Amino acid sequence: MLLSIIIPIYNEEKTVESIIQKLEELYINNCKKEIILVNDGSTDKTDDVLKKYDKNHRIITHKVNRGKGAAIRSGIQASSGNIIIIQDADLEYDPSEIPLLLEPILNDKADVVYGSRFFGGRPHRVLFFWHYAGNKILTLWSNIFTNLNLTDMETGYKAFRSDIIKKIPLKSNRFGVEVELTAKIAKTNARIYEIGISYYGRKYSEGKKITWKDGLKAIFLIVWFKFFD
Repeated sequence: MLLSIIIPIYNEEKTVESIIQKLEELYINNCKKEIILVNDGSTDKTDDVLKKYDKNHRIITHKVNRGKGAAIRSGIQASSGNIIIIQDADLEYDPSEIPLLLEPILNDKADVVYGSRFFGGRPHRVLFFWHYAGNKILTLWSNIFTNLNLTDMETGYKAFRSDIIKKIPLKSNRFGVEVELTAKIAKTNARIYEIGISYYGRKYSEGKKITWKDGLKAIFLIVWFKFFD
């Protein structure tokens, strides 16, 4: 079994090396790893950091910033694993919990697994109330249109059997990719599971990038991908 770990990266010079090292050290029983680093037009020193790893890992470089969705598409196209997982480069999600997400797939119980920040009793940094409320609203809105009962549609930790995700034509370039993935997976016969995960969120002063504008766009996209795409 081969696991493809896709890391979309934009201006994460302070954290990306730590993420790569944690993933290199990660042991998953009966599973090999390939790490795909997608530098999405970073303007800081991310490119210099990634050069240290070009002999051991696949590095894809976007000359300009195209967005998380575009970076994920590039990573999926370059992947060769049986399972694909998306790992953000910002340390908000703990790579040591990847085996938790893989277990239902490896046991042939699931085709897709979402890592939920809102159940399971794992550590969760206390941050912005309105982000929490917005996430709950978006997840509920998404569940209404997809007929799923997810607790965390917007989670950045998602794992897929590659034959499922590679058949889905993704179009979103920015954070709308989370909405699109959920909407299009819901239209398949994929078995979807959720696993409780830890969440070490960041403040904007620490590099957080998603804003309220992305939340408003997500509301529109939920309807769009249900009826028009």
